[in-house]
Amino acid sequence: MQPVNSTEPRSGLSKPQKTPLRYIDGGVDIDAGNALAKRIAKVAARTHGAAVLGGLGGFGALYELPLERFRKPVLVSATDGVGTKLKLASMMARDDTVGIDLVAMCVNDIVACAAEPLYFLDYFASGKLRIEQAEAVIQGIARGCELAGCALVGGETAEMPGMYAPGEYDLAGFAVGVVDKDDLLDPASVQVGDTILGLASSGAHANGFSLIRKILQRSGEDLSRPLVSGDSSLGETLLAPTRIYAKSMQRLLAEVKVSAISHITGGGLIDNPPRVLPPGVVAEIHRSSWSMPPVFRWLQESGNLDEAEMLRTFNCGIGLVVVVPERDADQSISILEAAGETVHSLGRIAPGSESARVVVLD
Repeated sequence: MQPVNSTEPRSGLSKPQKTPLRYIDGGVDIDAGNALAKRIAKVAARTHGAAVLGGLGGFGALYELPLERFRKPVLVSATDGVGTKLKLASMMARDDTVGIDLVAMCVNDIVACAAEPLYFLDYFASGKLRIEQAEAVIQGIARGCELAGCALVGGETAEMPGMYAPGEYDLAGFAVGVVDKDDLLDPASVQVGDTILGLASSGAHANGFSLIRKILQRSGEDLSRPLVSGDSSLGETLLAPTRIYAKSMQRLLAEVKVSAISHITGGGLIDNPPRVLPPGVVAEIHRSSWSMPPVFRWLQESGNLDEAEMLRTFNCGIGLVVVVPERDADQSISILEAAGETVHSLGRIAPGSESARVVVLD
């Protein structure tokens, strides 16, 4: 039996390393993370109001609910990412706009519940933390929060060697909003004869980029060429950040009893409106009521996509669909246009069946 004070290494155990290892030897730079945190704190502070208690750096973010404005407050939460649009951003070495996309994809879902965005948290993960790159991304997130009228209250920066290719990163976000229980949207309030309004998108937003990248690969198109003479380049047009509708919709909701709101994300104009419609009705949308922006015409032609595929994959120029009573349609358009939106009257709610919830007419 081996004595307990033996200096011989035990079977199966490696000999002690002569040089002590540190976390940075594993690829994680704590100092870089701390330096980024200091920069983020200044950026996030721009989005804070009196409801944010304390700054960044705690184990949790503190936000005081504005109970004085809500009789029966209901919290609404949403989470999302930017998806493979990040690949295009990497190709173009542009990191300053995808943060806006991240906020928009979460906040616009909250808007679809008639809620007011309150605060936002992000998750940024990379194989090796590049401070300038991460700061550019988070500057975009802060800008998105400003556009949405919500606070950037915290997040997480993860450095994970071996998980991502050099220079690549992933983003995820989480947003919380509030709405009075009496103001929650109910599909049952949608009535035959209601008007369907479409708020213009800023481009492809952050959906369909796996197909977009396939089209770019097949076409071999130069991202630096102007899409239209004198216009932005194709790459810049595709990378245009997702439009945030929060402030405009808050103005509308304050004055009009809206029947339904649909954020046009993955699934396009075909799969998203039915999510907010009751049984027995159909959304009749007239294709002639708006013109697809040039970037969508380019995608359709370069990808040889038929109309049905376009409408089910991309927003095709309509980022948010709003259903209002017919009597309130003109007032709604005026309010939204005054708030800076481009609004199209797309069609109406008609009697229908479960088999076809959206009908696209000429």
